[in-house]
Amino acid sequence: MSFEYRRSSLYAMLMLAALLPARAAAPQPQANPDGTALTLSATGTIDGANPFFKPMGNGRSCATCHQQADGWTLSPRSLQARFAASQGADPVFQLVDGANSPLAATATLDQKRVAYSMLLTKGVIRIGMPVPPGAEFTLVRADDPYGYASAQELSLFRRPLPSTNLAFAASVMWDGRETQTDPASTRCIADSRPALCFATLDANLLRQASDAVRGHAQAAQALSAADQRAIVDFERSLFTAQLSSAAAGSLSDAGALGGPARLAVQPFYFGINDVQAGDYRTLAPFNRNAMTLFGAWRNLAAPPVPGRGAPAPAPPSAQSQARASVARGEAIFNSRPFNIAQVAGFSDQLRLPLQRGTCTSCHDAPNAGAHSVARLFNTGVADGATRTPDMPLYTLKNIATGEVITTSDPGAALVSGKWRDVGKFKTPNLRALAARAPYFHDGSARDLQGVVRFYDRRFRMGLTQQESADLVAFLKVL
Repeated sequence: MSFEYRRSSLYAMLMLAALLPARAAAPQPQANPDGTALTLSATGTIDGANPFFKPMGNGRSCATCHQQADGWTLSPRSLQARFAASQGADPVFQLVDGANSPLAATATLDQKRVAYSMLLTKGVIRIGMPVPPGAEFTLVRADDPYGYASAQELSLFRRPLPSTNLAFAASVMWDGRETQTDPASTRCIADSRPALCFATLDANLLRQASDAVRGHAQAAQALSAADQRAIVDFERSLFTAQLSSAAAGSLSDAGALGGPARLAVQPFYFGINDVQAGDYRTLAPFNRNAMTLFGAWRNLAAPPVPGRGAPAPAPPSAQSQARASVARGEAIFNSRPFNIAQVAGFSDQLRLPLQRGTCTSCHDAPNAGAHSVARLFNTGVADGATRTPDMPLYTLKNIATGEVITTSDPGAALVSGKWRDVGKFKTPNLRALAARAPYFHDGSARDLQGVVRFYDRRFRMGLTQQESADLVAFLKVL
């Protein structure tokens, strides 16, 4: 038996062990650069026998692109390790969507490194979508560094969304393409004219599971109804959050309410704490204090005032200072006001006074950070001005007005064909952020410092260096 054969066989066994956890395995903390995250299941175990872990079609399973150790998505660090261990043969490295172009050369290891460079460096999958028939715009030019994109198939580089915390989802997929409308549904955006109503989350996830197996896994046959049901039930049972912080320690100590156990019992429903209409069920007005996890840590870094003649108290510990920073960051996230200007889907559609808001205006779902109804927003992440040389650049023209814009990803416009939807994406859930760098739909923010820096500049928030650090500290412990 050759060394190469033995090595490939060993690799196959190791990957099978990684992708198929022990049946009925008790959840275990997963290390990440900022501490540990933990996934809890409503069933009490992570069931490795679920079809979620079953290879299909081209050898991929759902778990190929949704790894528990990466917050149930992908990270460049783990992808690079998988590439090195498998010599680029791991099922995640497929021309259909793992490569920068489906026509890329992959005969040699060096060619594979080039072909899969976007996946390896940003953890993005290439989604191929055409300009839809009857669209309100045309593609004037496609500047694709990989020489493939056209009006028949634009190349869109997007991060796999986590397959956990789906209990807090109001829309499915970055561009909402698996969020089906349903005129008979009661899941309707308040005061929408005409009425905009959506199918249940369950129906959307069932369709998404089937589409993923036929597309990403290139399966010749559709998922059985039983496998669809099992996969969606598994995904919906998962709750993932940061469990401990390298700086702040346990996230449930000293009155804090972090970690997945609290998240698993956090109420959520379509329209909870909606930024425009208020809470759909309780009729309470929108409450900008949507994140209420770490208020108990607010004064930990303040040393007690010594009595007369008493010795000076010891300064706060490093852990107390880290916890106080987290609490300040939560307060900034809830309460720091700024003008939400030129955000399609928000400043042009919501009837809010002066369009002045906070981070929770978009991340309004309490203690989860998603948006509680199926609205998509364009915050400028895909604007042509922010495009880097490794991304395509598309020039679009409005057929009716002649207006021209550039973007690296038209977002929801490739689903609806509407000009107003160019650059719109869903607001993602914020729990377990530390486990799943890089950030934004395209992986363009390498770390959470980059996320905060982008929004500070975009909305002219005027954050001080300390405020930026506090906001990052808060995001890291979610």
